[in-house]
Amino acid sequence: MRRREFVVLLGAALWPQSGRAQGAQRRLSVVLATKPSAEYENAVAALDQTLNSLGWTRGGNLRVDQFWSAGDQDYDHAVAVAKDVLATKPDVILAQSVIVVNALRSLTQSIPIIFVHVADPVSSGFVARLAEPDGNVTGVTNTFPSLGGKWLQILKDMIPGLGRAAMLVYPETQQPDRTFFLKPFAEAARSLGVSIVEGEVRNLQEIQAVFESLAVGGPPGAVVVTPHSSFANNRDDLIALAARFAIPTSYPYRYYVGLGGLLSYGVNNVDLFRQAAPYLDSILRGAKPRDLPVQQPTRFDLVINGKTARALNVKIPPALLASADEVIE
Repeated sequence: MRRREFVVLLGAALWPQSGRAQGAQRRLSVVLATKPSAEYENAVAALDQTLNSLGWTRGGNLRVDQFWSAGDQDYDHAVAVAKDVLATKPDVILAQSVIVVNALRSLTQSIPIIFVHVADPVSSGFVARLAEPDGNVTGVTNTFPSLGGKWLQILKDMIPGLGRAAMLVYPETQQPDRTFFLKPFAEAARSLGVSIVEGEVRNLQEIQAVFESLAVGGPPGAVVVTPHSSFANNRDDLIALAARFAIPTSYPYRYYVGLGGLLSYGVNNVDLFRQAAPYLDSILRGAKPRDLPVQQPTRFDLVINGKTARALNVKIPPALLASADEVIE
C-alpha cells in the first residue's frame, strides 16, 4: 500500500479527559474521499455554519476531526484512513463516497455514519430500505438513476450531430451503483440514435484510449464522466484529455467546469453538506440512524463553461443557456 496522504484538521488542539463525561464537547469526524478543493472547502464551511445554527460550535462544544483524500487510492488505503478516524473516538461520522463508507463499516457497526455522495445505498448494502435504515448508517444520496440519460441528453442538445458517446465507469470498484447510471445511459443512447463506445476504465492510460477512439474517424463523439472519487481525484488529467482530443465532456460536479470542463449537471455540493447537518445534529442529541430515513438531494445545477464551448466550437442552444444555473466565462 502506498503511503497514506491525507490531511487531518483538528477542531480543538487538546481533548480534555473529562470532556465526554461532563458533556462539554462532542466529536465529529468528517471523512472526505477527494483531495482538498475550493468547492469542498466551501461545502465543509456550509456544514459548519448549519451546525452552528443548530447549537454546535467547532472548537467549542464540538470537536471536528477532518480527513481528506480517504478514497483517492484504493480500498486498503480507505481502510487505513478509517482506522485513524476511529482512533479519534467520534460520536458520529460524516462520510463521503461508497468506498469510504465501506471501509468504515468494515471496522464499526455501532458508531453512527451519515453518508453523502452515495448514489444507491440499497445496492451498496448500507441500508435495507431508504425509508427504514436498519443499521448504523443513513444519509443523503447524491443523484438519481435518470441522470445517466440526462447527461447524454444535454450533450446531444449541444451537439445535434452527436453519434457516439462513452460513459466512464470503473469495472473493478467498491461501488456497485455503477450500473445505476449505465442502464439509463444506454436507454437514452438508443432513443437519441447515439452509438455507445466502451467506457470501462481502470487507469489514466485506459481513459486516454477512450478519448483517442472518439477523436479518430466516425461521427462526433462525447464522454460522460460518472461520480466516482477516482475520477474526482484525477480531475485535472480528465479535463486535459478532453481538451487535447477536443471531445465534449459532461461531468457530475461544478468543480470540473471551474477547472475548464465543458459542462456539469449534478448535485450542489454545498447544499448537500448543508442538508446533512440536521442529521448530525439529531445523532448528537441521541437519535439513532435507523430513526432517520435516507434523504434525496434537493438541488441540481447545470453549469457551462462558455470559453471551453467556444474552444470546442460547440454552439450552446439559447434555451439550454437560459436554463443554466451558471455560465463560466
